[in-house]
Parts: sequence; structure tokens; C-alpha cells
Amino acid sequence: MTVTAERTSPGPKPESDAERRTKGELITFAIVVGLPLIAIACAVPFAWGWGLGWSDIVIAFVFYVISGLGVTVGFHRYFTHGSFKAKRPLKIALAIAGSLSLEMSVLDWVAVHRKHHKFSDKEGDPHSPWRFGTGFTALCKGLLFAHMGWMFEAERVNREKYAPDLLKDPDLMRMHRWFGWLALTSIALPAVLGGLVTWSWQGALTALFWASIVRIGLLHHVTWSINSICHVFGDEQFEARDKSRQVWILALPSFGESWHNLHHAEPTSARHGALKGQIDLSAEMIRFFEKMGWAYNVRWPTPERLAAKRIA
Repeated sequence: MTVTAERTSPGPKPESDAERRTKGELITFAIVVGLPLIAIACAVPFAWGWGLGWSDIVIAFVFYVISGLGVTVGFHRYFTHGSFKAKRPLKIALAIAGSLSLEMSVLDWVAVHRKHHKFSDKEGDPHSPWRFGTGFTALCKGLLFAHMGWMFEAERVNREKYAPDLLKDPDLMRMHRWFGWLALTSIALPAVLGGLVTWSWQGALTALFWASIVRIGLLHHVTWSINSICHVFGDEQFEARDKSRQVWILALPSFGESWHNLHHAEPTSARHGALKGQIDLSAEMIRFFEKMGWAYNVRWPTPERLAAKRIA
């Protein structure tokens, strides 16, 4: 994938990159989005007939956790917002883990999300559910757009404007160039493991179904729900300049990302679920990295800052 060369012309950089998404990329997005939906729709009758074993469940769970935390801890809290600093091995590991989600390369994921924060729920937001208005029909259309429709826009967020630090990092540019191979690894490796564990082609095929296709689809829809559901439904506990909300029911599958209102109130905070009873597994993973000495300068929320932002 080609990265646009740095411009030397004066004035602010445009919001969109001159390099638009190709038809091949848009077709690939359609396959990545559509195939897991079909797989999930077939999952229950498929399981009733044959093909769901403990090896499938374990492999799917492990890959869901690794790729999911790669997105939440790596792509989001570290690369996008700088909630902590990481030593080089951890930085590379997080970039690889996040890429296994098949959501985007680290470069494009960060660029899109930074633009989202700049224009959150306003004109210019890449995926606001309020894009078409506040009426029932408009909001239904907006929710679908925020959930997955925005990915089929041909315009690409300007990487130079929103991710200049990543463009200067050789490790991350290498991960960006390798994204296609990492995506294929995320699809193929569970099948290989399933075949080796069960020593059968059936074990490979069922692992491909559950631990690759269904796992990827589930993670995608949980992640996309943060863009859609968490900007419309839920509680508003902190002052933010947008319509971000706290949605407790998504806290576990999203590893704490659904405490979205606090995140938009304090974007650089390493913990999103900071109130009593709010489970935030991503923050616990960051704390583990900190104790191991792999992460440092962690931006933990303070009681004073939480109180200043808290809605009475």
C-alpha cells in the first residue's frame, strides 16, 4: 500500500488524502464485513449439526483476546492517544496484535480515529450516527452508517495530517506495509492450529469457521458498536463536547471501550471505566504492562480530574 509523499505546499493539509481507496480495497471491505455476517447467521444451526469443539472455543477466545486488546490497548489508547509510553518490543507486539483484528492497518486506524475526535458528532466526523439528523429515520440511517457504512467511503483520511508521528516510525510503517500478510495470518493460523490440535481436516475447517470468520465478525461488530451505539444510547456521566455515552452491557466484550463518555471527556486517560463497578480490562492490561516495566508514563485518571468532569 503506497503512502502519499509529504507535501511541501504552504497552508493546512487537506482532511482527505489524495490517494483514494481503490475498488479492490472497497470490494475487500465488503467481503470482510459481509462474510462474518453470513457466518454468524449460520453459526447456531451449524453448531447444532456438527463442528463445535473445545479446541474451536479455546482458539477463538485466545485470538479474540489478543486481537481485541491489540485494538483497545494498542491502536486506541497507545498509538492514537498516547495514554502511555511503551518499550519497542511492546510497541511492535501491540501493532501486530491490533492488525490481527482486520480492522485497518495501524496507520489508517489511528488517522481515522484522531479525525473522529477532532470533529466528534459534528460535520467532518468520519462515522457519527448523527450525520443525517435527529429524526427516527435519519438516526436509523445514521446508526447503520456509523456502524459499518462509513468504511465504504472512497475518500481516505489524510495520514500526513492525522498520523505524522506514525509515518516517521519505521517499525509502524513496516507493520502498515505488512498489514495484508498479518490479516491472512489472522485468518489462516487458527485453522492450522485447529488441524494440529485435532489432527484432522474437520478440526481445521471448524477452527477456520469459529476462530477465524466468526471471531473476526464478532470483534468487528463490538468495535463498531462503540462508534454507533455508544454515541446514541447509554448514560452521560461526564461532560464532553459530543454525544458519547457509557454503555455497561458492552464493557466486557469491548474490554472497557464502551465507557465511552469518559473517554471523550478525557481522551488521553489510560482508564475509561474509572467509576466504581466499571470493568475495564484494557486498563488492567496496561497496569500489568506497567508493573512489568514494559509501559511507563501511564496517564491514569485522578480523582480531581474525574470530579471536575463529572456531571452532578
